[in-house]
Amino acid sequence: MSRQLKLTRELVSKLPATITDPGPIADIAHLQTDEAIAERMAAALAARPAGDVWVFAFGSLIWNPGVPVAERRNARMKGWQRSFCLGPDTRYRGNPDNPGLMLSLEQGGQCDGVALRLPNEDLDSMLLLLFTREPPIPPVWRKAQTEGGPISVLAFVAPEEGFGYVGELSLDEIATQITHAVGMFGNMPDYVLNTVEQLEAAKLHDPMMWELQALLAQRLEALP
Repeated sequence: MSRQLKLTRELVSKLPATITDPGPIADIAHLQTDEAIAERMAAALAARPAGDVWVFAFGSLIWNPGVPVAERRNARMKGWQRSFCLGPDTRYRGNPDNPGLMLSLEQGGQCDGVALRLPNEDLDSMLLLLFTREPPIPPVWRKAQTEGGPISVLAFVAPEEGFGYVGELSLDEIATQITHAVGMFGNMPDYVLNTVEQLEAAKLHDPMMWELQALLAQRLEALP
């Protein structure tokens, strides 16, 4: 890695790796039922473009897709940018005392990520796993540019308004909020470190994420 990360595993280890499940997030419980998930998945499949199914990975899907992947390509999606703009997360990487924020895509700019092609075999089962895992917001099909040409990708983006959208936070405010956030899946600094490491390994430098890891390192260094 040509750049030197300030956020390290040693700093991340100052926080608990995980905590006991704090319990469902009440505001979204109705969106996480089997019926609600099935409806979102059916709507996405109804709008599916012809050809292979590609999923746009911009965060944890890069380093932990949770499903088999037939092919990976670096990809750029224009008109959308990474943002910690969903929350509060009081279960997965946060808790009621220290809520986290979820990384998503909001309109504006562009985002360099990884397109994941799903195998055609058992496709519905793999999509169901993704829809169950990802935030309960209907994804969209968008165009992405890759070294192999343009493709259609399924992208889990933030809503323009309404439930869960907490945009317009400064990077300093985001860092302050997520520094101490720990949930059943892990802590937020670990999430940021994993994501930045994987982006850099793929030669996908994100200035926002790079600055955020440095801000988190400063705050963690101040902890006993």
